[in-house]
Amino acid sequence: MFYLNKIVRRNILALKPYSSARDEFSGKEGVFLDANENPFGILNRYPDPHQKELKKKLSEVKAIPVENIFIGNGSDEVIDIVFRTFCNPGKDKALTFSPTYGMYEVSAGINDAELITISLNSSFQIDFNDLGKYLNDDNLKLIFVCSPNNPTANNISKVEQILENFKGIVILDEAYNDFSSNGSFLKNLEKYPNLIISQTFSKAWALAGARVGIAYASSEIISLFNKVKPPYNVSELNQKAAINALINIEEFETKKALILKQKNILEQELKSLDIIKKIYPSDANFFLVETSNADKIYNELVKQKVITRNRSSMVKNCIRITVGTPEENCKLVNALKNITL
Repeated sequence: MFYLNKIVRRNILALKPYSSARDEFSGKEGVFLDANENPFGILNRYPDPHQKELKKKLSEVKAIPVENIFIGNGSDEVIDIVFRTFCNPGKDKALTFSPTYGMYEVSAGINDAELITISLNSSFQIDFNDLGKYLNDDNLKLIFVCSPNNPTANNISKVEQILENFKGIVILDEAYNDFSSNGSFLKNLEKYPNLIISQTFSKAWALAGARVGIAYASSEIISLFNKVKPPYNVSELNQKAAINALINIEEFETKKALILKQKNILEQELKSLDIIKKIYPSDANFFLVETSNADKIYNELVKQKVITRNRSSMVKNCIRITVGTPEENCKLVNALKNITL
């Protein structure tokens, strides 16, 4: 059984959130002499600390109530706030799987939380026999599941099984979900009070430079995050960029369709190359590719000004290749054809 108050840090439950000038007066018209701002300029005023307009638009697009939405300064801030809300430094633990996104480990270290890492099986899926050993640990507060996973690109199955057998918080990182044929797990949000779903504007929405991350969770969890976050954590410019992206849904869908079409073309091209030994199944906008010599291939591509990601330290002899524009993908394939081993 999941009891939120048993998971949250005591000091966070008791915390009184900072009240900013824009919390005390949220109107848009008037002579503003309350926040010690410079009266001159275009960006001289603090942004909405609760991102109300952005959340309203996101609520319409995702069919999720506003009270179930948290906006962060990128997904990394969302991860950090999860740790700060639930993990007592030097005492509590988090769990993740390997290989996966490296910021879970970094945030655990910053917040002095022990990180348990379980290897995925040969299909890059969770071994529940290994996971079951940890589920009854009272100090295990968080389990991170990245699906589609980075760098393996595949969807992780049986997330429900974790949610139903764990009394802590499960964070499902759906950064690449817009590219997946499986659809989002958001439809299950009401069913699982211990679920947090993380998404981002950095991938399919093409706003990596704007740093806007999202957490969807129960209203109780979102209220806790609003206590913990900095008062003005998402800039006015970044909020407007995200709102504009949500307004232009047709452009979003058109570009996503182009990426998925190019993904299929690129996969066929890569399969024809002798130096590519295996292309792992992908539900994202990238491929994990096994090569004959990842280190050399990566360096040779760099020489030709084609930059991929060497993931050989995580999965032997593998590089991660993002699907680019038609021109970029063509340059990649030609560069690979020029490499001799």
